[in-house]
Amino acid sequence: MPLDMTDEEIVRRALSDKEAFAHLIERYEAKLLRYLERLGVLVREDREDILQNAFVKAYRNLNSFDPTLAFSSWLYRIAHNEAMSFFRAKRARPQVILSEEGEALITELRDDVADASAVAELRLSREELGKAFAKLEPRYRDVLTLRFFEERSYAEMSDILEVPVGTVSTLLYRAKRALREALPELTFSS
Repeated sequence: MPLDMTDEEIVRRALSDKEAFAHLIERYEAKLLRYLERLGVLVREDREDILQNAFVKAYRNLNSFDPTLAFSSWLYRIAHNEAMSFFRAKRARPQVILSEEGEALITELRDDVADASAVAELRLSREELGKAFAKLEPRYRDVLTLRFFEERSYAEMSDILEVPVGTVSTLLYRAKRALREALPELTFSS
């Protein structure tokens, strides 16, 4: 199968050829495993189980996929819903691991600080940021994860979270505010 085929073209082919779906699995497996880890599914076997369930659901529901939407957003939504079901079943609160990609979030928080007169640098350890992130409501963690770690557009986030784009904007604003409030002491240097 040509590598330059779009997801939607592969989906059309997968409707009549089961083997074509394997290309979508190859394309998204690593990305979705990383996303599930960022959502707080820390055990690799659990992430793999959730992802397998998500791919099975996606395959079974290919006929209901709306080709006017991005396939990636549709697949992320399925994986997201599977992760939330996992947490409900385990009655567990997600643990959060932040990696180097958190720099974009730190930059955004720094840029939102009112004292822009000094060139301030937010100094936070990954551990401090992770603890503050874990204190957030799940909907705030989800929107921050999608925006700053998965680099999703507002439209994609809207599809994944199944909320209007305006709501995504509001959630993102509130999530950043809640994260700033959850941070212990902000240390700035000039």
